[in-house]
Amino acid sequence: MCRVINHYMKIAQFHEKKRVRLGVIRGDDIVPVGFEGDMVGFIESGRHREIRDKNPIPLSKVRLAPPVTRPTKIIAIGLNYKDHAAESKGEIPESPLIFAKFPNSVIGHNDPIIWSTDVTVKVDYEAELAVIIGKTIYNCNEEEAMEAVFGYTCANDVSARDLQFGDGQWVRGKSLDTFCPMGPWIVTADELTDPYSRKIRCWLNGRLMQDSNTGLMIFSVPELISFVSRYFTLFPGDILLTGTPSGVGVFRNPSVYLKNGDEVVIEIEGIGRLVNTCRVID
Repeated sequence: MCRVINHYMKIAQFHEKKRVRLGVIRGDDIVPVGFEGDMVGFIESGRHREIRDKNPIPLSKVRLAPPVTRPTKIIAIGLNYKDHAAESKGEIPESPLIFAKFPNSVIGHNDPIIWSTDVTVKVDYEAELAVIIGKTIYNCNEEEAMEAVFGYTCANDVSARDLQFGDGQWVRGKSLDTFCPMGPWIVTADELTDPYSRKIRCWLNGRLMQDSNTGLMIFSVPELISFVSRYFTLFPGDILLTGTPSGVGVFRNPSVYLKNGDEVVIEIEGIGRLVNTCRVID
């Protein structure tokens, strides 16, 4: 028996043999969606799909894939929390500070964050709210911007600080393979109607490192989308990382950097918990 659903609440990608499938999260199960394609194709289709009620799969039995596996771009925002700007001794930006992460950096829940000590020795975590774009938009106003949001997920803007600060610009240090964990799933915009006043936290090996609230962002989600859309077109499945609050490792005294075997947990209230471990290649 199949049932048509009008909204998706929590929707994920999961690995099945050599392909990626879509499913709706229901409690401790994932229920496959009757759609042959990935998340970007699903978003682009713009139509309601069927789920197979009689075939739920325990989440413990599947390996989740990144919520989006082929974004055309990942747009990140720097210094978008006042407390993070203060800890970094940076000025509050008058307009959003934009940089990019390359799509090769995307991994999913429980995938390892991997780097070589030949490349970097100062790897840091950053808990962020990620926005998934749901339709093609260009030069939109703030009201139109919110209509273009498909949903939200947790993200970790992993950063090689030695590369980031050594280069004087951020793309290389932010775009290493595996440096953009996202997940565990997308909570659709019709379910998470208010992305603000959400607790956002990060734990490192069980120690609480970041503890803030998305309501403390300097530039809101519609402000950010409207701003970036003035300069380049946004497409379905594109990802907007909205910045991180205070508590990152580099600005602690002494600094704290990720090491082999570390577990990083990003949690956003109303979305879920993104968990990744670190693997260092010497």
